[in-house]
Amino acid sequence: MEFIIGILGLILWVWALIKILGSSASTMSKILWILLVLILPIIGFIIWFFAGPK
Repeated sequence: MEFIIGILGLILWVWALIKILGSSASTMSKILWILLVLILPIIGFIIWFFAGPK
């Protein structure tokens, strides 16, 4: 069960990074979002999902 949760977390993390890099946000904004997602993987993803650049 932990393996499945870990794989799901990894997929969401990679998806968030791809979406951040592909967004039209400024470079500094992208860097800050990437750092947030890298430092706080689950919480950072949730924050990005609701408040990140659209």
